[in-house]
Amino acid sequence: MSTHSFLARPTPTGYTGIYVHFDGQPGAKLPLLLAAYQHRFGRDLEAMTRHLVDDVTVGWDELGTDLLDGTPPQTIAALTGGEQWPSRTLDHLTRTDGAPPSRITVTEATIADQDLEWGYVLRPQGIEVVPALFRTSGPVIAWETDPLGDFSASAIRRALAPPRGPGPVTSRPDGADTATRTSARR
Repeated sequence: MSTHSFLARPTPTGYTGIYVHFDGQPGAKLPLLLAAYQHRFGRDLEAMTRHLVDDVTVGWDELGTDLLDGTPPQTIAALTGGEQWPSRTLDHLTRTDGAPPSRITVTEATIADQDLEWGYVLRPQGIEVVPALFRTSGPVIAWETDPLGDFSASAIRRALAPPRGPGPVTSRPDGADTATRTSARR
């Protein structure tokens, strides 16, 4: 089963982007996108966004290791296990009426109606990770972040969790014990 996601560029009202069919989990997308920005696109965010968002006719089937061109071999090996596969678009699709397919656009206004689990907005300060089933925004991973970091879905969800307040009070400022009793009072 695939994890559907999207890649997007920011707009004044939110974002606009393109559908990605396979491997949408943060652990698959973030390392690839960070390494692509740092190496293949030479930190040129506009060139990367044009390639990944603007110049795609319909959508992405999957993003491949061709995005790692220029990345150090040891990083590629750590990210891919030595496997290689090309990026593939969905341009080969046809509609039942024979007409060419239309672009699968994702915006903050349409995301609720699409079966997407994760989104990646390519912002100037980094990649905003949007857990699309639950939110319309998320944490931003800085472009300088090491692509070999922990980008598991659970790590992203921890970043989204509201900060916890102080734990339960076990003593009062006057020194009296307020710990919960486990036995009945006499």
